[in-house]
Order: sequence, then C-alpha cells, then structure tokens
Amino acid sequence: MQLGDTGNPDALPFGRPLEGVRVLALEQMQALPYATQLLTRLGAEVVKIESVKGGDLGRGSQPSVTDPEGRTVGATFLRNNLNKRSICVDLKSDAGRQLVLDLIPRFDIVAENFKGGALARMGLGYDDVAAVHPEVVYVSVSGFGNTTPTPYDGWPAYAAIAEAMSGIYDYKRPPGQPPMASPVGALGDIGTALFATIGLLAALRHRDVTGQGQYVDVAMFDSMVAMTDIVVNFWSMGAWPKPGQGLPMILDGFEASNGWFIVQVGREHEFARLAELVGQPEWTTDERLATRQGWRDHMDDIIRPGLAAWAADKTNVEACFALAEAGVAAGPCLTPPQVIDDPHLAARNMVVEIPRPEGGDPVLTPGNPIKMSKMPDGPETRMPWLGEHTDEVLASELGLDADAIARLRDEGVIA
Repeated sequence: MQLGDTGNPDALPFGRPLEGVRVLALEQMQALPYATQLLTRLGAEVVKIESVKGGDLGRGSQPSVTDPEGRTVGATFLRNNLNKRSICVDLKSDAGRQLVLDLIPRFDIVAENFKGGALARMGLGYDDVAAVHPEVVYVSVSGFGNTTPTPYDGWPAYAAIAEAMSGIYDYKRPPGQPPMASPVGALGDIGTALFATIGLLAALRHRDVTGQGQYVDVAMFDSMVAMTDIVVNFWSMGAWPKPGQGLPMILDGFEASNGWFIVQVGREHEFARLAELVGQPEWTTDERLATRQGWRDHMDDIIRPGLAAWAADKTNVEACFALAEAGVAAGPCLTPPQVIDDPHLAARNMVVEIPRPEGGDPVLTPGNPIKMSKMPDGPETRMPWLGEHTDEVLASELGLDADAIARLRDEGVIA
C-alpha cells in the first residue's frame, strides 16, 4: 500500500472514530510515537514537539534516509511518525515552555515519554498542564512511571531493559548462554504504546461522561510484566521449566526443504492428529509419549526425526497447509522478503511504502493492524521533516504573525 492510497473505500463516508481529537505529543523514539501514530490512523490529529537541537532521537537511528535538507531521518522515526506535524521548541527555555503552555488548551491530549519526572522538573508536568487546561488527558510513558515511588527512579529505559526486567529473558535463556536481548524487536516499546493507547481512550471516554480530565501513567516495566504474564503465573504454579527445556508440550521449530516452521501441540487430540499426519500412528500407543512431558523428553530422539522425514520433500508453507488441514497449529518461519510479498498482508494493506526523498526503492513499514468495517484504511501521509510545521502551527493555533515567529526563531526558542 502506497502513501495516499485508501483501502476499504466504502467506509469513507463514515470518517474515522477519533476525528476531532487533538494530541500534543512531547515524544521521541518509539514507546509513545507508535501510540500517537496509531491514534492518527484512527483519525486523531497529532502535533509533535521536537527539540531544536536535532529533534526526536529516533531521527538519529540507523539505518536512515536523507531528508530534502540533507539531514538524517532514521528508521525508528520513519516507522512511527506517519500523519503527524512537527514543530521545534526549546522546552528548557522560559519562552519555549510558555509557548507549549499556550498551545495546550487547544488540545484534548498531552502525551509525553520523557524519563520519569523530567517534564515536571521543566514545569510541564501534569499539575502544570492541568492548571491551564483542567479537562486535559495527560499521558506519560516512561520506564518506571511517575506517580509512585520506585527504586528505579531516574533509570533510563529502552525496550530491552523493560523486557529483561519482566523475567521473560530468563525464561527463554538457553542453558549456559547469556540472555538474548530484543528477541522480537521493540516489544517493550510497542507493547507499552498499546497500553498507553487503551488508557488514554478510556480517559477520553471518562471525560466525555464526567467532564473531568486525568493523568494516565504507564510504565514500560509494568507493561512488560503484563505482556509476559506467564513469568509470574507459571512460577507461582510450580511450572517454571529448566533452562532450555521448555514447557511440557510441543512448541518447537522443525525443518522443511526450504526453511523452518513452528508447530504447537498442547493437547492429546492434537498429538494424535500430528502422529497420523506424519505417518507415525504408533506414537499414540508408545508409552514414552503417553504424557505431555514425554513429548518434551523425546523431542530430539523421536518427534523431531519423525517430522523431519515427513517434511523433507515439502516447503515450510506446504507443510503448514497440511498441518492446518489436519487441525494442527503451525506457521512457517518467513524471511523478510516472504513477509513483504505475503498475499495475506497485501490483501490487508499491512505493508506501507514510504518514498525515499533521495529516490530509489521505497522504505517499508507496517500498516494499521486495526481493521474496522466503517473506517477507511488510509490514506497515510509521510513523516514530517524536522520542524516542518512550526510556523504553520504557531500562526494558526496562537495567532502569531511572521515577525513574532521570526523573533522566536532568532532567539533560539523555535527552529
């Protein structure tokens, strides 16, 4: 799907559910920008405030493209900032802080993901913002929260830090090996962003009913403990597996002729279907495989060789079609080109093409996974260049004329 294209065009007359909702985002990297981009896809308007010295830290990530001014635009920024407008304000200056406070009453939501307590120290915390806009929904995303004392106050946090602290890295760590960091990309960022989105939508609903704003405080550590729920739950039930062993079930990768596929079997009737399909019906009467723990114990000497022989003349996709037809859950381990060319994803507009400013093949980023029968899919607009909308926003929102804007720029308050 290209920028500007629209999927589900029959839904265009209905508009989008968040049209009219306005968000002022003091954000960087991914944990909040993913959430606010999701809001734009649902119809909200997002104005992004960036630093006058280089902007969102995600602009400096790698790999990158180059904007029309020759500045770096990193991948983290590219995939999290479609459909937004960008202004550059020096939040550390009194004049910059006042500009933000002047803008705030014109927005429904103020969202920030600075390190815990940082904006409060700048005079832009919840109490400061609520003083000028009592009905505001103020959303904070940080490593360890802002509203409760914690021993981790002041710790910087990226996705992998919160993921590690959730316990899931230890759960998946092979015996004698260090933990693998970021095994599924930015789970800590995107997972936290989803909880922040749910919280702010609930707070908007509460405001609709009561007329009252509130503070939504979301910690990455909390979010990862929630998303990796098996850690505390399984441990409490005595089901913590030995390193490298896994739970008593089949949840493993198996090799086909062209790559790998994953099979999950956790019930006896599923195991019987698997045994029949792969030509090993005797597995169902083999005492060694009579329990789920037996499946685990004999993975390498019985089950894996059996599946390898069955799948040797099949592609991973062919193997999974056969397994699915037999009622066994399986999925191919797709390579990036296979993901990009997948017909399911194409049909659901899940790969968005972003033109490179310097030309060449487009940058690809995931589309909106939320499909609604009465909401069009797209169109999307490109990510903003650094400070691209500063003059436009200050003129339209605050009524500043060209001379006033020029003075602010000369003083370094905006860029």
